[in-house]
Amino acid sequence: MMQEVSREKVERILPKNRSKVLKWNGWGYKDSKFFVTKEGVIRFTGNRYPIGEIDLPFFTQWVQKTLNIDIRSRNVPQNIFKSNEIPHCFIPNDFLVALKNTKMDFTTDGPARICRSHGQTLYDIYTLRYDKCFPRISDIVVWPMNHENVITLVELANNYNVALIPYGGGTSVSGAVTLPKYEKRCIVSVDTSQMNKLLWLDESNLIACFEAGIVGQDLERELKKLGFTCGHEPDSYEFSSLGGWVATRASGMKKNVYGNIEDLVVDVKMVTSEGVMEKNSKVPRMSCGPDFQHIILGSEGTLGIITEVKLKIRPLPKCISYESVIFPDYDSGVKCMREVAKQRCQPASIRLMDNMQFKFGQSLRPMNNKFENLKEIFKKIYLKRICAFDYDSLCVMTLLFEGSREEVNLHKNRISHIATLFGGINSGEKIGKMGYMLTFVIAYIRDLALEYNVVAESFETSVPWDKTLHLCNYVKKTVSNECSKLNIKYYLISCRVTQTYDTGCCVYFYFGFNWTGLNNPVSTYHHIESIARDAIIVSGGSISHHHGVGKLRSYWYQNNIPKTTLSLYKSSKHLLDPKNIFAIGNLMCYPISKL
Repeated sequence: MMQEVSREKVERILPKNRSKVLKWNGWGYKDSKFFVTKEGVIRFTGNRYPIGEIDLPFFTQWVQKTLNIDIRSRNVPQNIFKSNEIPHCFIPNDFLVALKNTKMDFTTDGPARICRSHGQTLYDIYTLRYDKCFPRISDIVVWPMNHENVITLVELANNYNVALIPYGGGTSVSGAVTLPKYEKRCIVSVDTSQMNKLLWLDESNLIACFEAGIVGQDLERELKKLGFTCGHEPDSYEFSSLGGWVATRASGMKKNVYGNIEDLVVDVKMVTSEGVMEKNSKVPRMSCGPDFQHIILGSEGTLGIITEVKLKIRPLPKCISYESVIFPDYDSGVKCMREVAKQRCQPASIRLMDNMQFKFGQSLRPMNNKFENLKEIFKKIYLKRICAFDYDSLCVMTLLFEGSREEVNLHKNRISHIATLFGGINSGEKIGKMGYMLTFVIAYIRDLALEYNVVAESFETSVPWDKTLHLCNYVKKTVSNECSKLNIKYYLISCRVTQTYDTGCCVYFYFGFNWTGLNNPVSTYHHIESIARDAIIVSGGSISHHHGVGKLRSYWYQNNIPKTTLSLYKSSKHLLDPKNIFAIGNLMCYPISKL
């Protein structure tokens, strides 16, 4: 049964004035952040997350010990909006007149332009807080309201030779929305946040059609009202957009049950300079020549603007349950995950944290009462003396199960049996749930770190099973050696396995260091990460698993993708966008116009 859904204005997390709700110079909500109290203890504000409005003394101790921060000395972020550095906008008058005639909303306000000229890379946030303004920002922000508006905008861009840069949730960590500084034409930031409606839902065939600007939590809220879920839940799910998921070939934490974005997409509508690309079909599969829809997935805004997406949906699960398992070491945990994947019995989410991340997660617990503290002491004694686990080597696997109560119980028992074969011990629902929920809080830590001379970022890869342990160890060793060469004494490098497949897994690294004594911490960080990326490639890993290429990884894209494949992409670019109005510059690290 097809259910048409009202196109009336819906509640959304991304209003036109984003800075009313979200930080303009950091991650997430304005009312949620880590800060140091007058008593010298780190605390998290707000009530959106489980650790909200709670003092975190163990976390305070952990960061002081690990990164040697001085909580008495804080780098106060600047307000770049109050400076005179915001670049002036350049907008051709004839284009401006034509745009006004379309009745689309737009602005040339400086802060609005800056907010849509960056993502969430270390460079982006450090620049906003402590450096000069970006060398290039958008000249004008436009809010199309629907697919037809985007068609009109693309036609205007081609007629008046202006560049269009799609902008969704702004959560990219690959430099994907950083503007090309050598682009001389007027740059229009196409903010898709107002294209956020559920257009229709087909209950019989379990398909829903959304506008591409809707963000993850809004999409799930609208589906939940009707008893369904999409199940795509990346770490950035609260703020990233559906169009962004498609454009970057995103992956979610629950992909084992629901699939990655390429598994969920039934059809995509994308406006190019040469017309609209779409299948215009709801059939489950076709054998009708090459599937050119796949050129849209991963195109990262270089070929057109995604406007509508048809997605597979599922009824809401009746039972959701968390679990966790402690292993004596990381090697045992990885071998267990390999066996789980081999038997194809992965739950909705299965992730393995190394020892560093385990200790980090433990540090984020609040100060409990005496009884709770005694329980923690007894747990450590039990693991050390009874189980012979070394606290400095153990790791934790967190699990999320979804389905019927019977299915979940059977699934839990099967995973538990496999875990015992590799020395695993069940550690309960509490650790499993906290480990899963902390995923949404981790991103807030970097903002606090920057205030205390610490730069940090994440990077990820996918790797075959037989190379996983070597890759993890080699990358850590490579980073440690480079830190030693640069006389960086206080740093952390850790990893976790976040997604598993028949043939391999996704490994997610966190790296950060105390920059005290260094002149350019961001350049130093990128230098070390580049060496780590080389180590990943040498160890058999991919350029990226789900973050995409953007500009930060374009060097490896060009040097590790077969020439025939690159030629196919270049040909597609020339065919679909002959005037290069989608001039965002991702994937290839030199101007398409020179090809």
